Amino acid sequence: MREPQIDYAAVFRALPGMVALLTPDLVYVDANDDFLLLAGRTREQLLGRYIFDVFPENPNEPAAAGMRETRESMLRVVATGERDTMALLRYDIEDPQRPGHWQEHYWSPVNAPVLGPDGQVALIVHRVEEVTELIHARGGPNGDSRTRVLEAELYTRARELQEVNERLRQAHAHEREVALALQAAMLPAPGPTGPHEAAVRYQPAIGALNVCGDWYDLVDLPGDNLAVAVGDVVGHGLAAACTMGQLRSALSAACRVTDGPAQALEAVGLYARFVDGAEATTVATTFIDWDSRTITYSCAGHPPPALVHPDGTVTFLDQATDPPLAARPEHLPRPQARTSFTAGAILVLYTDGLVERRNEDIDTSLARLAGSLTHHRHATPEALADALLTDLLPPTGNADDTALIVLRL
Repeated sequence: MREPQIDYAAVFRALPGMVALLTPDLVYVDANDDFLLLAGRTREQLLGRYIFDVFPENPNEPAAAGMRETRESMLRVVATGERDTMALLRYDIEDPQRPGHWQEHYWSPVNAPVLGPDGQVALIVHRVEEVTELIHARGGPNGDSRTRVLEAELYTRARELQEVNERLRQAHAHEREVALALQAAMLPAPGPTGPHEAAVRYQPAIGALNVCGDWYDLVDLPGDNLAVAVGDVVGHGLAAACTMGQLRSALSAACRVTDGPAQALEAVGLYARFVDGAEATTVATTFIDWDSRTITYSCAGHPPPALVHPDGTVTFLDQATDPPLAARPEHLPRPQARTSFTAGAILVLYTDGLVERRNEDIDTSLARLAGSLTHHRHATPEALADALLTDLLPPTGNADDTALIVLRL
C-alpha cells in the first residue's frame, strides 16, 4: 500500500488552537489559521517580524509581566532544547482597528523546540490557549461571585507559582555555573607526556540540574612512566563536583606513593569512607610502563578501559574489576591485572556517559565504542576524542556527564 502524500503545510494551517512558529531570535515564520483569527492579525502582519513588535505590552498595565515571562520562556527553550510550559498569564492585545485601545486577554502558553540536523533549536513552536472566558466565567453582574473569586484565586496562585519557578531556575543555573567553573579548574589540559600524544574531553550533561562529578587525571610516575585515571562520583550539582575534587586529588597523590593501581584505589577507598557523597564512586586507574610496554590496571566498579591495537582489534581491560569505592562494609585488597601493548596502540579511558544508554545492554554499548575506535584508530588523539563524542553521544546531548582520555602509546 502506498503511503499517503501529506501536505504538512496544510495540516499546520488547519490545526485547532493557536499555533505559531518562531526563529530562535523570536521572529515569526508562520502561524496557523486559528492563531491569525484569534489574534486579529493577518499573515503579512506577522511573518518576518519580532514577536513583541507585533504584540507590544499594554503600557497601561505597569505591573504586567507577560512580555518578560514569554520572552524568558522562549529563550529557555532555545538554551535547553526542552519544552517550557508557562503559568497562566495576562497579556492584553491592542485592537488593530483602534490603536491605543487594549483588549484584556488571559492565555495558557506552551513553547516547544524543533531541532535541526545539528541538534540545535531551529524553530520554536508557540502554542497558546486563550482562557479569557474562563477567567471571566459566567461574566456579567449576574455571574456566580464565588466562581469569580475562585478563578481570581487560581490566577493569583498561578502567578505566584511562576515567580517561584523562575527563582528556582535562577538558583539552579547559578549552581550549574559554579559547578562547571569548579570542574574546569580541576580538569586542566594534560601536561607533557613525552613523545606520547594525549587528548582529554569533558562533556557536561544537558539541562541545568545535571552537572555531575566525572573527572580525569594524568599523573607522572618515576622513570617517565604515567598513571591515567577516570572517575565518576554519584550525584549531581555542586556537591558532586566538590566530592570529585577531593577524590581526584587523593587518587593523584596515592598514585605517586603506591606500587600499583590496586594499592592506589585501596588508599582512596579508605579515604572515601570519610568523605560525604563519595560512597559508590567508580574509578578506573592504569599505570603505564614504557620500558616493559605494559599496562597495569584496576577498576572500582567502572567501565573497562579500551586498548586499541594497531591492527584495529580492541581489548577491554576487564580482568581486574571490583566494587565501587566504599561499597563494601569491610576493607579488602583490590585486584589488578597487567597486559602488554605495542608501539602505536591507543589507550582510552572514559566514564559511563559515553557508552551507557537506557534500555540498552552494556555489551551493545561497548561494541559500538569498539567499532568507533577501530574506524578512527589512525586519527590523532585530538581527532579521535572528537570522533568518539560525535559517534557515541546523542546529537541533542546526553543526560549524563562524559569524561574521556585518549592516549597514543
